[in-house]
Amino acid sequence: MPELVPTWERLAAMLGDDPDAAAALALWNPPPFLTGCSQAAVLPGGPALIRNYDWDYRLFDAVVARTAYNGRRVLGMLDCLWGLLDGVNDAGLAVSLTFGGRPQVGEGFGIPMVIRYVLQVCETAEEAAQVLRRIPVHMSYNVTVLDRDGRRATVYLAPDRVATVTDRAVATNYQGTVEWAPYAAAIRTVERQERLEEMLAAGADAPSVVAACLRPPLYATRFGEGFGTLYTAEYRPGEGVARYYWPGQTWEHSLASLGTESIKLGLGAI
Repeated sequence: MPELVPTWERLAAMLGDDPDAAAALALWNPPPFLTGCSQAAVLPGGPALIRNYDWDYRLFDAVVARTAYNGRRVLGMLDCLWGLLDGVNDAGLAVSLTFGGRPQVGEGFGIPMVIRYVLQVCETAEEAAQVLRRIPVHMSYNVTVLDRDGRRATVYLAPDRVATVTDRAVATNYQGTVEWAPYAAAIRTVERQERLEEMLAAGADAPSVVAACLRPPLYATRFGEGFGTLYTAEYRPGEGVARYYWPGQTWEHSLASLGTESIKLGLGAI
């Protein structure tokens, strides 16, 4: 990811002469971490990339950032200081991730850095899929990309096998076939995938999918166990808009103008 090197060098310089800090910012071979998450590329009422982020609130950066590294404007949810969990760029591309449901760990980058890179350098879903095929990742993840023209792809990434590009509109936490059954059962990954696929097959529009994401089985409530839905995101690649939802609250930003500086909410209320 050579295009990110100048930005990485500037950020590392802010931390002084600390090689450990610079290495941490690169997100190469980070500690293993597991998430849940559900996501769908929706065309009716869209195009919109809609996702639930399921994770431990105690490990959540909880920062929305609008950046312009190397002149490319990007808006999304931060992770690991300057990586991204999901986002949209000024070329009309939206990207988000889910955990791939496999425990294997290998040599590669942490997925937040990969999402950052895709949004920095890619303009279309096709370009993003090609980039994702070549970057090594340290764990298995599913990355869904959607562009302003409604073109989409979901790419299955893994540290121990070649990336697979699919035309799937929905991703939860397995890669075509469940390979880690206890994990899949515990987080209802198949049930969540089937729910979203049924909705899209029936022609559900973006508002309907957002509403479903705020209810079980898509909405997770085990916050004390480190598996709760921390936000629902709706990215509009054609408009450069990001909306974040919680039961009863919405927080909107755009590439042109950030919304209110902060939002306060209570997790778990449905």
